[in-house]
Amino acid sequence: MQEGKESVATNHSAVVFSAAGNSSLSELLSQQFNVFFCSSMDEIDSVADDTAVVLVDAVASETDTIQELCKQAVSQLADDDVPVLIYTSSKTSLNTLSIFDAGVADILDDSMDPEDLLARVSKSVFHTIANRQLKSRLQQANEMAFSAMSDTSDLGVNIQFLIHCHECDNLDELGMLLFRTLTHYQLNCSLQIRSQFDTKNMEPNGLAKDLEARLLWELKDNGRYVDFGRRCVMNYGQLSLLVKNMPADGKRFGTIKDNVFPLLQGADARVKSIDNAGLLVMERDLMKGMSAKMQSVMHQVDERYQVVMRQCAELVEDMAMRVDDSIMFLDLNEQQEATFGNIMQNGVNSINELFNQGVRIDESFRKLIDYMNQMLDSEQEASVEQLQSVLDKL
Repeated sequence: MQEGKESVATNHSAVVFSAAGNSSLSELLSQQFNVFFCSSMDEIDSVADDTAVVLVDAVASETDTIQELCKQAVSQLADDDVPVLIYTSSKTSLNTLSIFDAGVADILDDSMDPEDLLARVSKSVFHTIANRQLKSRLQQANEMAFSAMSDTSDLGVNIQFLIHCHECDNLDELGMLLFRTLTHYQLNCSLQIRSQFDTKNMEPNGLAKDLEARLLWELKDNGRYVDFGRRCVMNYGQLSLLVKNMPADGKRFGTIKDNVFPLLQGADARVKSIDNAGLLVMERDLMKGMSAKMQSVMHQVDERYQVVMRQCAELVEDMAMRVDDSIMFLDLNEQQEATFGNIMQNGVNSINELFNQGVRIDESFRKLIDYMNQMLDSEQEASVEQLQSVLDKL
């Protein structure tokens, strides 16, 4: 067991302080420690960087002096988490409670067996090592906890963006929403959105910078990520984002990429939706224009049709009158005259019936055109039933 302790302790440094300028502890401690000696209290924390224990040699000191040395040594090493041990004479009367209250880890005296003394020193070192390991693990646990809290916060921010981005009706609203979300990650960014109708370059203030816009356009086809220094260009679909202050920490650098990329995916989906909505508006306007043009053409056709039909009816009636006037000179009998008159009358009636049918067809077609105009002029989308009704009328 002792050998195990020696093998562990040999890797550590011990500082021996003696105001008298010499100490018998140095030779004894050198068996297990790298020993450094100092005669000034100000030198204690600068003698060795990896100090594991400090022993204050107070064999020749008075009781009041020992308590003062304890307080100075502990105060000097308060930030280093190094145990302070007092080495005194067995004949010296000490107030143990006051010394321990000052922060001393252990009290040693010159009557102790050297092996026991080394064991007590090693024990203090092992306690210190255990406390440092526990402190390190506690710090790691805190870092993990804070990382988990940060990840949860990042996830919530991303979800809120994905929910609200579908309420954006244009590229400006979408870009500003993305910038507000990126403030959670403390990022300074430039954004380029390439829709089917326009290319929008934006900064957090809503304006555009020519250099950043040119850079984003040139790098838009160079892969998902383009890293250069602390800058990173992220490309997805119709969006490119330039981050100008990526963190120097590699882990945080990757986390930023992982968390920002879903935002670009959601924004890209919304850009496509806005483009589709714009195309639908264009198609609707086109249909309105075609309907208006069709209505104008039908109005002209209708007028010409009415004129032709009236001319046909007048022509047939005039022909019937001429035939009636000419029958008396044809030397026909009554039966022949009646037959001939019936033929002419049937022709006039047929022409009138055809005219009436044309009027009814024209009226139905006009109603259909008017109904289509009402639907196209409406700001609301047509329902399935309304569309089916239009198809039934065709």
